[in-house]
Amino acid sequence: MLFREKQQLTICVLAVVIIGGFVLFRYWPLSRKKEAVEQDIFAQRLTIAKGAADGKQLPMLKQQLQKVQSELEDYEANIPDQRALGVFLRRIAALMNEYNLREQDIEPHEEVRGDEFCCIPLSMRCKGKLSQVFEFYKQLQELDRLIRIERIKLTNDKDFSGEISMETEAVIYYRAQVDQG
Repeated sequence: MLFREKQQLTICVLAVVIIGGFVLFRYWPLSRKKEAVEQDIFAQRLTIAKGAADGKQLPMLKQQLQKVQSELEDYEANIPDQRALGVFLRRIAALMNEYNLREQDIEPHEEVRGDEFCCIPLSMRCKGKLSQVFEFYKQLQELDRLIRIERIKLTNDKDFSGEISMETEAVIYYRAQVDQG
Protein backbone atom coordinates (compact mmCIF):
# COMPACT_ATOMS: atom_id res chain seq x y z
CA MET A 1 0.00 0.00 0.00
CA LEU A 2 2.86 2.31 0.61
CA PHE A 3 3.95 1.92 -2.98
CA ARG A 4 0.46 2.80 -4.20
CA GLU A 5 0.32 5.91 -2.03
CA LYS A 6 3.74 7.02 -3.25
CA GLN A 7 2.60 6.40 -6.80
CA GLN A 8 -0.58 8.45 -6.29
CA LEU A 9 1.39 11.19 -4.55
CA THR A 10 3.90 11.23 -7.41
CA ILE A 11 1.07 11.37 -9.93
CA CYS A 12 -0.58 14.26 -8.00
CA VAL A 13 2.70 16.16 -7.71
CA LEU A 14 3.41 15.53 -11.37
CA ALA A 15 -0.11 16.72 -12.27
CA VAL A 16 0.32 19.88 -10.18
CA VAL A 17 3.73 20.54 -11.80
CA ILE A 18 2.32 19.99 -15.30
CA ILE A 19 -0.72 22.19 -14.59
CA GLY A 20 1.51 24.85 -12.94
CA GLY A 21 3.91 24.71 -15.88
CA PHE A 22 1.04 25.00 -18.32
CA VAL A 23 -0.41 27.98 -16.45
CA LEU A 24 2.98 29.64 -15.93
CA PHE A 25 4.55 29.00 -19.32
CA ARG A 26 1.60 28.76 -21.68
CA TYR A 27 -1.71 30.17 -20.36
CA TRP A 28 -0.36 33.30 -18.66
CA PRO A 29 1.79 34.51 -21.63
CA LEU A 30 -1.09 33.80 -24.01
CA SER A 31 -3.57 35.73 -21.86
CA ARG A 32 -1.16 38.70 -21.78
CA LYS A 33 -0.82 38.56 -25.57
CA LYS A 34 -4.60 38.32 -25.84
CA GLU A 35 -5.03 41.47 -23.70
CA ALA A 36 -2.43 43.32 -25.80
CA VAL A 37 -4.20 42.27 -29.02
CA GLU A 38 -7.57 43.35 -27.58
CA GLN A 39 -6.10 46.76 -26.67
CA ASP A 40 -4.69 47.10 -30.20
CA ILE A 41 -8.08 46.17 -31.67
CA PHE A 42 -9.78 48.75 -29.44
CA ALA A 43 -7.27 51.43 -30.51
CA GLN A 44 -7.79 50.53 -34.18
CA ARG A 45 -11.58 50.66 -33.82
CA LEU A 46 -11.24 54.05 -32.14
CA THR A 47 -9.07 55.27 -35.03
CA ILE A 48 -11.56 53.91 -37.56
CA ALA A 49 -14.45 55.62 -35.74
CA LYS A 50 -12.53 58.90 -35.70
CA GLY A 51 -11.77 58.50 -39.40
CA ALA A 52 -15.44 57.85 -40.14
CA ALA A 53 -16.44 60.93 -38.15
CA ASP A 54 -13.82 63.00 -39.95
CA GLY A 55 -15.02 61.57 -43.25
CA LYS A 56 -18.50 62.89 -42.57
CA GLN A 57 -17.02 66.39 -42.22
CA LEU A 58 -15.20 66.13 -45.55
CA PRO A 59 -18.10 67.45 -47.69
CA MET A 60 -18.44 70.47 -45.37
CA LEU A 61 -14.68 71.11 -45.58
CA LYS A 62 -14.81 70.81 -49.38
CA GLN A 63 -17.61 73.37 -49.44
CA GLN A 64 -15.61 75.73 -47.22
CA LEU A 65 -12.56 75.27 -49.45
CA GLN A 66 -14.59 76.10 -52.56
CA LYS A 67 -15.96 79.20 -50.84
CA VAL A 68 -12.47 80.39 -49.86
CA GLN A 69 -11.14 79.62 -53.34
CA SER A 70 -13.94 81.62 -54.95
CA GLU A 71 -13.26 84.53 -52.60
CA LEU A 72 -9.55 84.42 -53.37
CA GLU A 73 -9.97 83.94 -57.12
CA ASP A 74 -9.77 87.65 -57.79
CA TYR A 75 -7.20 88.28 -55.06
CA GLU A 76 -4.32 88.88 -57.43
CA ALA A 77 -6.61 90.82 -59.75
CA ASN A 78 -6.80 93.45 -56.98
CA ILE A 79 -3.05 94.04 -57.18
CA PRO A 80 -2.48 96.46 -60.06
CA ASP A 81 0.50 96.27 -62.42
CA GLN A 82 1.30 99.94 -61.91
CA ARG A 83 1.92 102.00 -58.81
CA ALA A 84 -0.87 104.54 -59.56
CA LEU A 85 -0.51 106.01 -56.08
CA GLY A 86 -1.96 109.43 -56.97
CA VAL A 87 -5.13 107.91 -58.39
CA PHE A 88 -5.59 105.75 -55.31
CA LEU A 89 -5.00 108.64 -52.88
CA ARG A 90 -7.59 110.72 -54.75
CA ARG A 91 -10.09 107.84 -54.44
CA ILE A 92 -9.51 107.67 -50.68
CA ALA A 93 -9.92 111.45 -50.38
CA ALA A 94 -13.12 111.26 -52.45
CA LEU A 95 -14.47 108.54 -50.13
CA MET A 96 -13.66 110.68 -47.11
CA ASN A 97 -15.44 113.62 -48.72
CA GLU A 98 -18.41 111.41 -49.62
CA TYR A 99 -18.89 110.54 -45.94
CA ASN A 100 -18.24 114.12 -44.76
CA LEU A 101 -15.08 113.27 -42.84
CA ARG A 102 -13.11 116.36 -41.83
CA GLU A 103 -9.45 117.20 -41.15
CA GLN A 104 -8.33 114.67 -43.70
CA ASP A 105 -4.67 113.71 -43.85
CA ILE A 106 -3.46 110.92 -46.12
CA GLU A 107 0.28 110.42 -46.04
CA PRO A 108 2.17 107.78 -48.04
CA HIS A 109 5.45 106.51 -46.60
CA GLU A 110 8.52 105.03 -48.25
CA GLU A 111 7.60 102.08 -50.42
CA VAL A 112 9.01 98.63 -49.84
CA ARG A 113 10.06 96.69 -52.94
CA GLY A 114 9.91 92.91 -53.20
CA ASP A 115 10.57 90.39 -55.95
CA GLU A 116 6.92 90.01 -56.99
CA PHE A 117 5.09 92.80 -55.19
CA CYS A 118 5.83 96.24 -53.85
CA CYS A 119 3.93 97.87 -51.03
CA ILE A 120 3.37 101.44 -49.96
CA PRO A 121 2.54 102.10 -46.30
CA LEU A 122 -0.07 104.82 -45.72
CA SER A 123 -1.18 106.85 -42.72
CA MET A 124 -4.73 108.16 -42.81
CA ARG A 125 -6.32 110.55 -40.32
CA CYS A 126 -9.69 112.26 -40.21
CA LYS A 127 -12.57 113.22 -37.92
CA GLY A 128 -16.27 112.49 -38.09
CA LYS A 129 -19.07 110.48 -36.58
CA LEU A 130 -18.56 106.76 -35.96
CA SER A 131 -21.23 105.84 -38.52
CA GLN A 132 -19.43 107.93 -41.17
CA VAL A 133 -16.06 106.30 -40.38
CA PHE A 134 -17.68 102.85 -40.42
CA GLU A 135 -19.20 103.49 -43.87
CA PHE A 136 -15.83 104.81 -45.09
CA TYR A 137 -14.17 101.53 -44.05
CA LYS A 138 -16.90 99.47 -45.73
CA GLN A 139 -16.31 101.30 -49.00
CA LEU A 140 -12.54 101.07 -48.56
CA GLN A 141 -12.89 97.30 -48.29
CA GLU A 142 -14.84 97.17 -51.55
CA LEU A 143 -12.21 99.02 -53.59
CA ASP A 144 -10.75 97.12 -56.51
CA ARG A 145 -7.24 97.49 -55.10
CA LEU A 146 -5.82 95.34 -52.34
CA ILE A 147 -5.39 97.31 -49.14
CA ARG A 148 -4.38 95.81 -45.80
CA ILE A 149 -5.35 97.70 -42.66
CA GLU A 150 -2.63 97.18 -40.07
CA ARG A 151 -3.79 99.43 -37.25
CA ILE A 152 -6.86 101.50 -36.46
CA LYS A 153 -7.12 103.96 -33.60
CA LEU A 154 -10.46 105.60 -32.86
CA THR A 155 -10.43 108.32 -30.22
CA ASN A 156 -13.52 109.98 -28.78
CA ASP A 157 -13.43 113.78 -28.59
CA LYS A 158 -12.95 115.42 -25.21
CA ASP A 159 -16.48 116.79 -24.84
CA PHE A 160 -18.15 113.51 -25.98
CA SER A 161 -20.13 115.15 -28.76
CA GLY A 162 -20.20 111.99 -30.86
CA GLU A 163 -17.21 112.96 -32.98
CA ILE A 164 -14.23 110.65 -33.18
CA SER A 165 -10.70 110.96 -34.51
CA MET A 166 -9.58 108.11 -36.71
CA GLU A 167 -5.94 107.16 -37.29
CA THR A 168 -5.16 104.24 -39.59
CA GLU A 169 -1.98 102.57 -40.75
CA ALA A 170 -2.53 100.69 -44.00
CA VAL A 171 -0.54 99.15 -46.85
CA ILE A 172 -1.38 99.11 -50.56
CA TYR A 173 0.25 96.80 -53.09
CA TYR A 174 1.26 96.76 -56.74
CA ARG A 175 3.19 94.32 -58.88
CA ALA A 176 6.95 94.71 -59.14
CA GLN A 177 8.08 95.26 -62.69
CA VAL A 178 11.40 93.91 -63.96
CA ASP A 179 12.30 97.25 -65.50
CA GLN A 180 11.60 99.20 -62.28
CA GLY A 181 14.65 100.44 -60.31
